[in-house]
Amino acid sequence: MMAWLSVMLTACKDDVTNAGSSVLSQDDPIVVLSDTFEIRSYVDSCAWILSQADSALLGELETDYGTLHAAILTQLACPEGYSYPENAVIDSIFLMMAYSTWVGDGTSPIAVNAYRMDRGTFDYARAYHSDIRIEDYCSREKSILSNHRIVVATEKRDSATGSTGAIVPMVRMRLNDEFQEYFGAIRQFPDQETFNRQLPGLLIETSFGSSTLLNVTDIAIGVYYSFSYNKGGKDTIVHDVKSFYANSEVRTINSISYPDRAAWIEAMVADSNSYNYIIAPAGAYTHMEFPMDKMVEHMEKTLFIDSIWDADSARYIYRYKRPYVNKAQLRVDVENKYTGADVDKQRNDWLQPADYMLLIKESSMERFFAKKELPADSCALLGVLTQGKDSVGNPLYYYSYDMSDFLTDQLRHEELDAVLHMVLVPVTVTIAASGNTIAAVKQQQTASATKIRSARNGMNLKIVYSGF
Repeated sequence: MMAWLSVMLTACKDDVTNAGSSVLSQDDPIVVLSDTFEIRSYVDSCAWILSQADSALLGELETDYGTLHAAILTQLACPEGYSYPENAVIDSIFLMMAYSTWVGDGTSPIAVNAYRMDRGTFDYARAYHSDIRIEDYCSREKSILSNHRIVVATEKRDSATGSTGAIVPMVRMRLNDEFQEYFGAIRQFPDQETFNRQLPGLLIETSFGSSTLLNVTDIAIGVYYSFSYNKGGKDTIVHDVKSFYANSEVRTINSISYPDRAAWIEAMVADSNSYNYIIAPAGAYTHMEFPMDKMVEHMEKTLFIDSIWDADSARYIYRYKRPYVNKAQLRVDVENKYTGADVDKQRNDWLQPADYMLLIKESSMERFFAKKELPADSCALLGVLTQGKDSVGNPLYYYSYDMSDFLTDQLRHEELDAVLHMVLVPVTVTIAASGNTIAAVKQQQTASATKIRSARNGMNLKIVYSGF
């Protein structure tokens, strides 16, 4: 399909100069043209993302963009080769969580609970999705907390001082006697596999509160114990703590669900004529369709030279100027950026637009994130939330994509689809230490909502192309 353009664009691989002169006469000028093409956009549900969080959401948040419920399932790392002193006595065990920030109403209480994963554990080599079935790993039969813990994000009741001197908000929860007896009976820790059988992992979730999400960065169990030894003929008692961390050596999975997904997706679809939405994590994406067949049709008409009868094949061979996409700028206008003070935020201001938005071929999405690829003109373009001003000086926000190289690459494919299907995906970007290159791109695990103008509300694609 549409192979003529592929032939013309790839013909330059032998000799660019000679190829051009062999097709065109010296009197044939370079042609520069432009066309504006209508594109289509629509909202669709995002069932899951790969759970590879550097932080994990905990809690529930209810807004007009839907109700997001987030729980955490995590293994703990085994301190391989460690054993308690022979006469150690377990005094108490605490579950501790540190959180960097929160989304929502930081003064609204939430109730946190925790359970042992008693139905299974994770395979470190396997990729897990955010729609993981909690019931496959945890029965929730018995809480391991002494009491349900009520947390108010802004109180920072158990805060600690980090290595840099900054205050680290923390939640510290005492585990009950039953768990202390069970876990305290494990005295030696030979390897991770054995430890996973003894403690497959923990489920941490909330049972009350729908106005706050914590961005949890660290999870650990601290075992406080004491032991004695003889020093200078006297028995000396030592108090110590052994910590078991949910670190990069084990799997932490963020379970993301939207109990009312069907209703709010339906409302967003009904609003598609004016606006589209991108809700993270694992909420909704905006899909975009680019009419490649119409682009080719326009280029055929404008870059046509002549036709020559070929006796060997008994058909006409059509000659065209060699096309290049010089400029193709797509701007996605954002409608819900909040610029006021945090104290004035209302419910629908809690979720703000994503800082980075990836425009990616739908067919490349799963491979791109599973293989941890980086943006490239062949499948994905990265947009950054940018501030500008309208004609009267008011602030406006948008993502901008230069699609010229991308479209040129697409048009070179021998089998060119009539419609190019792409998706706007909110992502988290890691910049290399040098500060000049992108080191990693992941599906966004934190919460955001991006409301954009739809294709029917002013979004289109203008292409400037040339032929010679």
